[in-house]
Amino acid sequence: MADAQTVVGANRLELLQIADAVAREKAIDAEIVVEAMEEAIQKAARSKYGMENEIRAEIDRKTGNIGLFRLLDVVEEVENPATEIRLTEALGRNPDARVGDLISEALPPIDFGRIATQTAKQVIVQKVREAERERQYDEYKDRIGEVVNGVVKRVEYGNVLVDLGRAEAIVRRDEALPRESLRQGDRIRAYIYDVRQEQRGPQIFLSRTHPQFMAKLFTQEVPEIYDGIIEIKAVARDPGSRAKIAVVSNDSSIDPVGACVGMRGSRVQAVVNELQGEKIDIIQWLPDPASFLVNGLAPADVVKVVMDEEAQKFEVVVPDEMLSLAIGRRGQNVRLASQLTGWEIDILTEEEESERRQEELRQRSELFMEALVIDEMMAQLLATEGFNSVEEVAFVEQEELATLEGFDEDLAAALQQRANDYIYARDAEFDEKRAELGVTEELASLEGLTPGMLVVLGENGVKELDDFAELATDELTDPGDGLLREFDLDEETASAMIMAARAHWFDDEDQSEDGGENAEDAAEGADPDAAEEDGV
Repeated sequence: MADAQTVVGANRLELLQIADAVAREKAIDAEIVVEAMEEAIQKAARSKYGMENEIRAEIDRKTGNIGLFRLLDVVEEVENPATEIRLTEALGRNPDARVGDLISEALPPIDFGRIATQTAKQVIVQKVREAERERQYDEYKDRIGEVVNGVVKRVEYGNVLVDLGRAEAIVRRDEALPRESLRQGDRIRAYIYDVRQEQRGPQIFLSRTHPQFMAKLFTQEVPEIYDGIIEIKAVARDPGSRAKIAVVSNDSSIDPVGACVGMRGSRVQAVVNELQGEKIDIIQWLPDPASFLVNGLAPADVVKVVMDEEAQKFEVVVPDEMLSLAIGRRGQNVRLASQLTGWEIDILTEEEESERRQEELRQRSELFMEALVIDEMMAQLLATEGFNSVEEVAFVEQEELATLEGFDEDLAAALQQRANDYIYARDAEFDEKRAELGVTEELASLEGLTPGMLVVLGENGVKELDDFAELATDELTDPGDGLLREFDLDEETASAMIMAARAHWFDDEDQSEDGGENAEDAAEGADPDAAEEDGV
């Protein structure tokens, strides 16, 4: 930037030329530079004439002439001669002067000494820097989500400072690709993920690890994506190692995966090269979550998928020999598939799934044998037909139970009677234990809570209605540590029960407000004479 010594020592026309040159160099408005010069001259003039004076400098935008003026307030009585002028004196200068007006008094031009020049330089540099920062922020704040090119300016403690031409940006160490070595002067492409106005000026944050950086690179390399024919649905990355990208075509005649791969892999290879060899799996997106997951776990084969929509969780069964491929090195493949689909994924081998299914079958069979007093064969038949609990046997339609192989209506009726007797006896035990634990009748009467649930709540210190009302939904239903996780309680039902437990809070508030209003009404309607007679 032009030195302030040159600025303050320049002749009139040179002043405007310097302002124009600085404005072009810093890509800011020339008016801002001229205003900075005016402020610098004002500061220098106040140093000469006294800091208590109110001085204005004006540079003529056409001729470059500098005018210096002292501003004085018109008052009746002068208290500060440096900033005020008596009305009678002001009328001599301007017949239209009134109290409260400002009168300008011309001052002779000043010669800038060394100190004044240094002061002027600081003011101009500061103003120009502020304007430059403001321009950078205004220019880049709306460019979040773009990919930009720059040149590495320097590397500090793993953070890369990038010259974008009209601004400076930073790639923080955690946003740079692992093992990527960048040096001063290297050209770099990165994704603008944030622009913030901070105390030291606008900060432009770049990333080479952001999932959308890969998406933008594919947009640049694949014309069909740029034109909207192919859409990128999801991206998951393990930066510098492996990534998965899901694409779908809006034109049935175009293969989205083939278009992204390109002739002999040319398109995907261009992205791989930019990402330092990061392996990329291009997957066709499907609207069915389970089918999409099967694609996402490629190259592993999937035998079976069990989907839990409420918990957003998949249970995937793969052949025994495919387990390591499905999981990937350090769990990479399944982790990326989970990020891509947005669902949690549990992977089992066919052997593990078979063993678990047999264990569940055995446990249910033992439950039925004990509760219904039946033999092992009949118990296993109930379990294999999909009955999971004694309640299901008790409350299923009797005709449905009678249609099972080897069953008739009499046997179905007898089993249901035994199931009801078992539930009655079990609940009676639970009621007795609940009372011993000190769980109140008020909580026990809450609709939806079974005797078994009340025992579990009591064992965990939830004994009164207010204790239950203060719980959050996930404290009841969380699969890991929810209090009622063993009772297949869904979040909607749990939330409804908690709100029902809180209902009396709002009733108490309403009664309190009504009571206050009634008391006020009674006070307003009281007969003061009667009060006096009663000695009040």
